[in-house]
Amino acid sequence: MRPTRTTVLLTAGLVTLLGVPAAAAAEAPTNLYVNNRDGSNCSDTGTGTQAVPYCTISAAAKAVAPGRTVRIKTGKVYDEAVTIDRSGAPGKPISFVVDGQYDGDQIELGKALTVRNASHVVLGGWRPSRGVQISGSTDVELDRSRVSHGTLDSVVVGGGSKDVRISRSSLSGVRIEGGSRGTVLGRNLVLGQERPAVTVVDAPGTVITNNSVHGYCAAALSLGGGSTGSRLFNNVIYTEVRSSDCKTDDARNAVLVAQSASEGTAADYNLVTGVPVAPVQVPYNWAGTTYPDPAAFHTATGRGGHDILTPSKDGVGPRDGSPTIDSADPTAPGVLPSDLNGEPVADDPRVPNTGKNGGYLDRGAEETGDGLSRVSVTVDQTWAPVGTTVGVEARSDSRWPTAISYHVDFGDGSAPVVTRPGTGDGLASHVYSKPGDYTVKVTAVNGAGQKASAEKPTTVTPAGPLTAAFTDRAVLPDAGETNGHTPPLTYYIETSTSAAPWPVRLTEVDFGDGSRDNLSGLAALKHTYARPGDYQVTVRLSDVKGATSTATRTVRVDYARSGYVAVTPFRVQDSRDMGVDLVGGESRPVPMPIDPSRSTRPGSGGMSAAVVNVTVTGATQDGFVNVTPVRDERPTTSNLNVRAGATVSNTVTVPVDEHGYVWFYLSAGHAELIVDFVGYYQPNSGQKFSPVAPTRLADTRTAGGPVAGGTTRTVKVAGVGGIPADVQAVAVNLTSTEATQNSFVVAYPDPAKRPEPASNLNPEPGRAKSNQAIVPVGTDGTITLYNHTGSAQLIVDAVGYYGKGGKALYTPVVPGRLADTRTTGKVAAGGTTTVAGVPAGAVGAVLNLTATESTGAGFLTAYGFGSARPEASSLQTLPGLTVPNHVTTPVTDGRISVYNGQWGGPTHVIADLLGYFTQG
Repeated sequence: MRPTRTTVLLTAGLVTLLGVPAAAAAEAPTNLYVNNRDGSNCSDTGTGTQAVPYCTISAAAKAVAPGRTVRIKTGKVYDEAVTIDRSGAPGKPISFVVDGQYDGDQIELGKALTVRNASHVVLGGWRPSRGVQISGSTDVELDRSRVSHGTLDSVVVGGGSKDVRISRSSLSGVRIEGGSRGTVLGRNLVLGQERPAVTVVDAPGTVITNNSVHGYCAAALSLGGGSTGSRLFNNVIYTEVRSSDCKTDDARNAVLVAQSASEGTAADYNLVTGVPVAPVQVPYNWAGTTYPDPAAFHTATGRGGHDILTPSKDGVGPRDGSPTIDSADPTAPGVLPSDLNGEPVADDPRVPNTGKNGGYLDRGAEETGDGLSRVSVTVDQTWAPVGTTVGVEARSDSRWPTAISYHVDFGDGSAPVVTRPGTGDGLASHVYSKPGDYTVKVTAVNGAGQKASAEKPTTVTPAGPLTAAFTDRAVLPDAGETNGHTPPLTYYIETSTSAAPWPVRLTEVDFGDGSRDNLSGLAALKHTYARPGDYQVTVRLSDVKGATSTATRTVRVDYARSGYVAVTPFRVQDSRDMGVDLVGGESRPVPMPIDPSRSTRPGSGGMSAAVVNVTVTGATQDGFVNVTPVRDERPTTSNLNVRAGATVSNTVTVPVDEHGYVWFYLSAGHAELIVDFVGYYQPNSGQKFSPVAPTRLADTRTAGGPVAGGTTRTVKVAGVGGIPADVQAVAVNLTSTEATQNSFVVAYPDPAKRPEPASNLNPEPGRAKSNQAIVPVGTDGTITLYNHTGSAQLIVDAVGYYGKGGKALYTPVVPGRLADTRTTGKVAAGGTTTVAGVPAGAVGAVLNLTATESTGAGFLTAYGFGSARPEASSLQTLPGLTVPNHVTTPVTDGRISVYNGQWGGPTHVIADLLGYFTQG
């Protein structure tokens, strides 16, 4: 019969870890802190608080007092030699440990660690590169450390030190000498290289217990001088000798104890491995006599009666079938309750307990565990109505299933269910009493107290019929997002509000525009619509029990309100370079820059509308160009009116389609198309807009004279005409008159960086021409105008601005007609017409304003209804010509006034809405 855990205790010689008794630990000594990582705000002249820690360990070592702990932050090498020469007191050591959990993090020291003439010192989690020296010191503990020192011994204890404990560490050679007494090596991995792994000289009472010691070309354990009364127990001793490499006869000995050290020295429960059958090596050289095996050694000396000798290293160590398992002496001096890796002593239920008194301690530095690290959980009803029995099954990766118990917590406050299956499966069931989202947590616990947990969510629903319901929400780009592609008019149809007592097998959605989609489960489906409007959306659910339910309602789809992102203009298409012009009766897509990650040009995949300057030249017939976000459904509006042989341009604000395209339609003939990208509107991004009554910023007819070809003119914008000093971009109406040649004008922010090719206005001799532009403002608060050739008078009228002080966000619309006086009669010279129909709450609107059938050269001015008419123009009329212009204007009560200049003669006015601004 196996003894129970309570009958075999780790008793005699049990070593306390980290040297602090329970009573002293409860006093919670004050901490000092060391942190040399970047940004730590450290100081060696302070008091070592957590807020202002010491920069060096040496500074803390000079300040630490008994009972205090120095907590050292890891992550960066401390390039210093540390000497500890201060002492703690009995029960109140001074401690130097990792700040946090060890878990592999160690205090990296660039030089040596020395403890000199000190007492009651604890060192935990160190990794010095130049070794550890302990001299003339008492009650010193080195734990959970990793120490190397090239070809020298990594740890040296000497100078008459007493009661030094070295535990659970990886070491390259240990030397104990100089009259040191009571040194304990426990649960260490020690490597020797052409020198003994552990050398003990003139160090009586040394205890070497439960270590894994590797000797190469030298004795693994060597005791000499007056090292009497020492103890060698529970060690696993690996030896390796290669005749061509090893230079001394001592290399043949696994354990070498000189005559001078043999008196009172005891050894038992060790395992020696790597000694071949042929007498090349000997496991024991004791008091000058060699012994070929444990039996001979025990017969002659009375020692080693429970030693094991294995010629091969295969199968030895912390692995199944190893002779080290449950075969050590738990009462040996220096035994620790946990191993090199911090794992507790564990009883393998598959192996007989052959240790002393039936003990189950393993030999060597590492304890063989059951490998418990993972639990898998299956819940048979993760979605079910109240009253349903929910079953749980669990399985762990434990290799010792008979020692495993499962604790099942159903997450509703009920007492956990504890099972102890013999098969490795944990089975439990439960009936929830009320609806809710619960988490089932299963914890596996093995015989050593190790735990592993896993969780599974389960939803308990109200009892009742399946009832479909859904919500809708717009899918918008994140704040400032540019690279991710979020098309406008994208919506989620979310069905989570449905009453579904059983899991939904299938969700089917008819989006109301001819498109359908489905997903398994109670799903949210995403869909992009081609245009705004009201859509009848239908959701149909089917559950695992065969029930179905349908819900239908109207979903309003619209563009989201957006801020404006201004860019320095750049050309996105010029058909003259492509060799493919616009053809009458056909639509052509032009891609907007929605993927800036693939280009040096600015843009965004989240734009809802683009602002472009469109130029048409080389037309073969009179006609018009229509710019829209859809290919086949063109509104009854136009953006440019084309004259055969002429060059015309206009700014256009237009939504993009789901692929980021804008579509251009030519009514007749052929024409070349030039498109310059000016900026874009995007939800959660950009700047807000504030409309202003048209305000003249510059007129070269009264100041400065015409702008000559190839020259520039700077216009002050910031702080002028109600525009704030921190303005980001300004919306202006540009007008040219008295031009001497066909030319083009570019408006841009930096006078030293004119965008090329790009244009905003195309002056013609004998004609006054206008075009609106949205221009980024330079750092000096100005914009720059460049005239390409000839000379021209230029007029600049501000109609609004974008910036931190802006008040309104933009909502794009599919272009729609608000007014056309061809059905009501011309607007007389000096007369005003009212344009109504702008959505309620709008403070500004973007129009394509057109004058047609004009009888004279004049101008139109758009402004807020009921407001004072400004002395500025929005569009230049020309007799017999149809002239459009992109106009941004204030709005009052959904209405706009349009004034026909006194000298122009009667004209028809057409107003098409492109979008509007609302306070936001």
